[in-house]
Amino acid sequence: MTIDIEMQSLSKKRTGYKILTMVQAINDGMKTMLEEDDTTIIMGEDVGKNGGVFRATEGLQEQFGEERVVDTPLAESGIVGTALGLAVNGFKPIVEIQFMGFIYPAYNQIMTHVSRIRMKTMGRFNAPMVIRAPYGAGIRAPEIHSDSVEAIFTHMPGLKVVCPSNPYDAKGMLISAIQDPDPVLFMEPMRIYRSMRGEVPDEKYSVELGKGVRVQEGGDMSIFAWGAMVSIAEIAAEQAKQKGIQCDVIDLRTLYPLDRQIIAASVQKTGRAVVVHEAHSTGGLGNDIVSTINDTSFLYLRAPIERVTGFDVPVPHFALEEHYLPTPKRVLEAILKAVQF
Repeated sequence: MTIDIEMQSLSKKRTGYKILTMVQAINDGMKTMLEEDDTTIIMGEDVGKNGGVFRATEGLQEQFGEERVVDTPLAESGIVGTALGLAVNGFKPIVEIQFMGFIYPAYNQIMTHVSRIRMKTMGRFNAPMVIRAPYGAGIRAPEIHSDSVEAIFTHMPGLKVVCPSNPYDAKGMLISAIQDPDPVLFMEPMRIYRSMRGEVPDEKYSVELGKGVRVQEGGDMSIFAWGAMVSIAEIAAEQAKQKGIQCDVIDLRTLYPLDRQIIAASVQKTGRAVVVHEAHSTGGLGNDIVSTINDTSFLYLRAPIERVTGFDVPVPHFALEEHYLPTPKRVLEAILKAVQF
């Protein structure tokens, strides 16, 4: 199911704001930093002349030149390794991995070098670099293109992992990621690249990493989600409201480090929780959220924590991918199960 949500009415555009899709907001964030800081560069496959596979870098090579927006060979390990070398020598590289499912050849560089450079040099070097990775199912992509494997990277201390759910956060979080002194994996939910629009300030601004946000207030149930699943959670929360259940919907935004404070505060208020993510169930980040709730709020629970996730199979081909993804119906069933416990 394609989610088409207008974040703000187009008729209410304010001065100093633009109505952008998420992919346009990401482009605007990179453009802002390229203009401000000469050490910021973009690297990746087809990011230059073609503007990237999703056109996230469209027009940037034309404006800033081939030395600032660099088309690379098809070699993810080489791209990330080169970016690390640039980062420890004063640059702020932004790497585009075309699809998260293509990131595996770069795993060795990210795990053994990028995430550890500050530690193993005892602070002499750091790696201010961003790895952008479009991820997730729901766009009818071929095999390997729809993976959601964020949990692999949240197990790498030294690497921040973030995931916006709307255009405003996408630009602000990307600017924060580029300015961060340490490496950031910036996950971009392909499913909502162009299916929602929202107000985005023209000027530079930042959204703090490591902080979740409450997108809907309620006292009966906590729902935790990120990326494209936030919209799914909000739809389910609206359906639950018709049954008299008020849901606290939390967009975690940063997946590592988790905002433990907002998780605990919400569960201690509601006493119930549902975690929603499209990644596989076993080993998914939902397990860490459940552990956080148990560590901080176990005695407040009034029902077992529910999880609504993808299944423990590779993301199927497009004929079946809607059956794989969490839906508002599945989330609502989890809400009702917890409330009726």
